[in-house]
Amino acid sequence: MQNPVRGKSPATSPRRARPAPAELAGLDMRIARDGTWFYRGSPINRMPLVKLFASVLRREADGYWLVTPVERGRVVVEDAPFLAVAVDKEGDGREQQLIFRTNLDEIVTAGPEHPLRVEVAADGTPAPYVLVRPGLEARLTRPVFYELVEWADAARTSSKEPFGVWSGGMFFDLGDPGDED
Repeated sequence: MQNPVRGKSPATSPRRARPAPAELAGLDMRIARDGTWFYRGSPINRMPLVKLFASVLRREADGYWLVTPVERGRVVVEDAPFLAVAVDKEGDGREQQLIFRTNLDEIVTAGPEHPLRVEVAADGTPAPYVLVRPGLEARLTRPVFYELVEWADAARTSSKEPFGVWSGGMFFDLGDPGDED
C-alpha cells in the first residue's frame, strides 16, 4: 500500500453552489405597528413561533423577508419589525450603557453596533429607533422614549447643550426638546 504524498489530497468533486432560495408566493405575513405578527390575517399568538420567524427575518433592498436555506417569503412590516419595550441604564454620563429589551426578549446595548436614531414626522412627533440586527430596528415605545428624554434632561446643565443621551461611548441626539427657558 502506497502512502499518499503529504499536502496532496486526492481530487474531490467541486463543491456545488447552493441554489438561491425559492420564493414563496402569497405568504401573507405581516408585522403590525404594535409588534403583532399576522399570518393570513390572523394574529400569531404562540411566542416561540414568532421568535422562530424573527430569527430568520432579513431586510434586503426590496423589503423584509423570512429566509431559510431553501425558501424565502415576503413579510409586510408596517413600521419596524420589533418594539423596544424596556430600557435600563447602567452607569452615568459618557460611560453609561443603555440596555434595551425588545418585545421578543432580544437584548441590545445602544452604541456603535446598535445606534439610536430619531426620525421626526411632518407633525413634529418623534419616532425613535434602535438597531437590533443589521437592517432590523426596534421602534422605542412611548414610555421607553420618555425615560430617555428624562435622563437626557437630567444630564443637561444648560439649554445650549445638545439634547440627547450617551451609551456605549457614543452620543445620541434625541431631537429638539422645545423651549424650556
